[in-house]
Amino acid sequence: MARNIQSLERAAAMLRLLAGGERRLGLSDIASSLGLAKGTAHGILRTLQQEGFVEQDDASGRYQLGAELLRLGTTYLDVHELRARALVWTDDLARSSGESVHLGVLHQHGVLIVHHVFRPDDSRQVLEIGAMQPLHCTALGKVLSAYDPVAHSEALEAERKAFTDRTVCDAAEFEQILGLTRARGYAADVEETWEGVASIAAPVHDRRRMPVGAVGITGAVERLCRDGELRPELIAAVRDCARAVSRDLGAGRF
Repeated sequence: MARNIQSLERAAAMLRLLAGGERRLGLSDIASSLGLAKGTAHGILRTLQQEGFVEQDDASGRYQLGAELLRLGTTYLDVHELRARALVWTDDLARSSGESVHLGVLHQHGVLIVHHVFRPDDSRQVLEIGAMQPLHCTALGKVLSAYDPVAHSEALEAERKAFTDRTVCDAAEFEQILGLTRARGYAADVEETWEGVASIAAPVHDRRRMPVGAVGITGAVERLCRDGELRPELIAAVRDCARAVSRDLGAGRF
C-alpha cells in the first residue's frame, strides 16, 4: 500500500482547522492544535499562503482561509450545472437582444467560454465554446475581475496586452473600471478587444453569493450603441439574464 505524504496530511489538517472554530488563528494556536513545531507549521502556512489557500492578516498576524480555497470550494457547482441552469435564460437573451450570448468562467488566467448561443439571424457564425478571452479588456473578463478576488489578482499580475488603441492597460485605470463595474452591476467592452465589436456582461452568483461566472452579449458597435452610448435596454436585458441564472442557482434576489 502506498504511504501517505505527511506534509500533505499536515496541510489538509491545517485547512480543516482554519475552516472551523475561530475565523482567524495565530501561528502558536495552529501549531499547538496540530502538535507541530512552530517552524514546521510556519513552513506549511507560508506555502499555503503563496498558493492563495491561506491569507495572513497584516495587523494581527493571524491566518485565515484564502480566496483561492474559497473559489475551489465552489467546485460542487459543476460547470455543466451552471450551463444547464443558463440554457433557457441565455436563449431568451439572444432572442430579445438579437445578439450572440456567451457564458464564461475563470480558467487558467482567462475567461473560458462554456456556452455560446448564436445571434438569431442567418449570418455565418463560429461556435466559440472552449475559446479563451482575456480578463482585462473583455466585458466577461472585467466582470470576473471585479467580483472574483482570484480573477482580480490574476488580471493585475498578468501582462495586460493592448488589442486596440482603446484597451486599458494601466493598473490604476483598470482598478477604476472594476470599481465602476461593481457599482453599476455590469461591465462593457466597446472596441477594447476587437475593432467594431462591443459587449456587455453581468455576474452570475451561486447560493452562497459567490461569483461563479459571467454572462454577456457581443455584437457590432452600431447595434449595441446608440449616440455613442450602450443601449440601456440591452444593459437591462443582460443584467436580468444574470440575475435569473443566479436565482436558479439559489442566490436569491440581488
